[in-house]
Amino acid sequence: MWQKIIKIPRKAAEIIAEAVRVLKNDERGLSGVVVAILLILVAVLAIVLIWGFLSGWLQELWEQITSRAGGIS
Repeated sequence: MWQKIIKIPRKAAEIIAEAVRVLKNDERGLSGVVVAILLILVAVLAIVLIWGFLSGWLQELWEQITSRAGGIS
């Protein structure tokens, strides 16, 4: 079906279709990819959680620093 949408030569379409079929059936590298994606998601979520907890404290600390900076001479 996608061959009709994208105008490519028949031989190229057959090569692409075969490559897609092989990738769908090959499960050897799938677990490594899934683990990598999950690790990235865990790292991003950890950063978001840490930033959520620290952002209020850091903003309060920054306001204290900037409010006292005017009194320094």
